[in-house]
Amino acid sequence: MRILVIEDTLTALKVVCHQLEKLGFRPIPARDGVAGLRLYEEEKPDLVLLDVILPGMNGMEIARRIRGMESESEWTPIIFLTSRARDQDIEEAINAGGDDYLIKPVSEVVLGAKVRAMERLVQMRHSLVVMSSRLDEANGELKRLSLVDGLTGIPNRRKLDESLEREWRRCKRGNLPFTLFMADVDYFKQFNDTYGHQAGDECLRAVAQALAGQVHRSGDLVARYGGEEFGVILPETDLGGAIILAESMRRAVEALAIPHMNSSVSPVVTLSIGVASMRAEGGTQPDALLRAADQALYAAKRGGRNRINCQAEDVSLKGEEGREAAG
Repeated sequence: MRILVIEDTLTALKVVCHQLEKLGFRPIPARDGVAGLRLYEEEKPDLVLLDVILPGMNGMEIARRIRGMESESEWTPIIFLTSRARDQDIEEAINAGGDDYLIKPVSEVVLGAKVRAMERLVQMRHSLVVMSSRLDEANGELKRLSLVDGLTGIPNRRKLDESLEREWRRCKRGNLPFTLFMADVDYFKQFNDTYGHQAGDECLRAVAQALAGQVHRSGDLVARYGGEEFGVILPETDLGGAIILAESMRRAVEALAIPHMNSSVSPVVTLSIGVASMRAEGGTQPDALLRAADQALYAAKRGGRNRINCQAEDVSLKGEEGREAAG
């Protein structure tokens, strides 16, 4: 360990430093509080041995300043070395931030025992910090995984619900348009019955990646909503721009050219999309947008599938220019 020794008496400083070197530690000597605080910042010692009576700034003030310089995750043991032996002196030293209190003169054996005890505490604390950091990382990874669909690798419904609530609140503050898609793979049950569940899983993975590849803005999100159904949230996007994106998604899935011999609308896998758009304002809630998108999806399926159906309360902007302006 590197040990900062703050002692104004040169003889005492040399004795303590010599004892520490014999014990296998590296002393960092300082003759006053100003020099000690500077060395503390520069060297980041593992432990501080601190006299109480010092010129200019006493040991109590130095201890308080050291504690004030530490971050929440830092801790440097402080052991006071002093000739003061009153109970109130010990109490003041501990209250100032000290961790132990030794009365001078201190034998090499006692000093070594105290320093090694602090060394063990430092090592144990370091181990706890490392363990806590790893636990935080593991918890973060678990949270991330809890928001990802295990089959397709894209966000799941929980993530979509969280993002929808957050982005809706943001758009509501600015009275901005908001669009949501609900998309369904056409005749997916027949696909599974014909080609098997493994092929069905591969189909869903391919569709998910095709949809996700069409969105590029940070707030946009494609998620697996459940089964063969997908949800897409598009904050700050009006109906005109959304229709263009929905058609791009429909074509991207069709372009996968996944054979579907039992589909009544196409020889390949296709997608039906319901689009709902409204302005996030007043008492409106995202649940209303979800319901509208769901109704639009059912209308697209009733209308023959492999198509887009729209429901909107806000169509003030048109086409791709509207999507770019809103973004």
